[in-house]
Amino acid sequence: MRGFVRRALEKLKKVDPEQLAQLLDTMYADNERMAVVLDSINEGVVVADTTGRVMWINKAAERMVPLSLGRNVRERPIFEVIADPDIATFVRNGLENEESIADREFTLDHNGQTRTLNCGLLPLVNDGQIRGTVLHLSDVSERRLREARLRRAESLASLTTLAAGVAHEIKNPLGSIGIHTQLVRKAVTQSADAKLHDAVDGFLDVIDEEIERLNRIVVDFLFAVRPMNVEFEDGDLGKLLQDLLAFVQYELEDAGVKLENDIEAELPAIRLDPRYLKQAFLNIVKNAIAAMPDGGVLRVSCRQRGDQVVLRFTDTGEGMSDEVAAKIFEPYFTTKDFGSGLGLTLVYRVVKEHKGDISVASREGHGTTFSISLPVPQREMRLIAWNRENGV
Repeated sequence: MRGFVRRALEKLKKVDPEQLAQLLDTMYADNERMAVVLDSINEGVVVADTTGRVMWINKAAERMVPLSLGRNVRERPIFEVIADPDIATFVRNGLENEESIADREFTLDHNGQTRTLNCGLLPLVNDGQIRGTVLHLSDVSERRLREARLRRAESLASLTTLAAGVAHEIKNPLGSIGIHTQLVRKAVTQSADAKLHDAVDGFLDVIDEEIERLNRIVVDFLFAVRPMNVEFEDGDLGKLLQDLLAFVQYELEDAGVKLENDIEAELPAIRLDPRYLKQAFLNIVKNAIAAMPDGGVLRVSCRQRGDQVVLRFTDTGEGMSDEVAAKIFEPYFTTKDFGSGLGLTLVYRVVKEHKGDISVASREGHGTTFSISLPVPQREMRLIAWNRENGV
């Protein structure tokens, strides 16, 4: 088609009005067909000229999170059209350095949902010359979620096979150590040597603390791998959250963390086990406190969104890299000096037992948001009307 148009343009002076009209109709139809093809694909395409200004955006790109279209899109540089600062910087650096980058992934938080976009920056080449730049956008969120779920399932499966033996081998020696620690303490207490009593008592206190810490790790381990005995009931999620926040209020104040409570007053009843959910939410809150050693803000919101209730825990803490966020729910993965690395694994399991979903969005130095969606049970049974005459 391009060759035909080129030849026609070369003979333009010899073309009569009727032939020119046919040529324009052919070009218009061809352009429309190309536009329909580009608008029909699920991949986002943004085309910029040699100065970096936008020439074309297809429908898929318009639907994607990072584009802030507004007015006069085609008069602005492509990196000014992109709302997400990380992607905008990526595009700007690529244009300035004249780089061709095939794949770069970015994680974004949009209306409580975590999206992963694969971005590519390629030259627009015609007749061997660079005529501009093509930004290619692909939403790989579902693929990454499936991969993460598979990794977590495999990790939990491997832990389950070890759980009973490891717990038995650890808890028995711990019990024996605890008993003999008490015997030593009793013997020292009966001693007339006060200095010996004070010195040994301090050592025994340390041993007792370490025994308790190991016991907590074993309990967390068993809780993470054993089947959960979930007992569902119709519950008020808003009240459960309010009770939890009242429980941690003083701990938040001591840590210098300001609480912003944005829980919707009238939430539908959902099927839940209050014991497990409260423990899961408590783990998230404690993680948020640990991420804000110098204080900060913790915002807890809860809203109904269609047939789901969406909770968000947002802190202004240290944040984390994309690599850490991708592994955050895996057993024994932790960035802390102390801890079992099972706290968020428990959260993940509890949410899944409630038929819900959980995601995390974070940026280093800009805080973290945990988003949890739980299903609202459908109370009404709807019957399909039957038309006696038509039999449908």
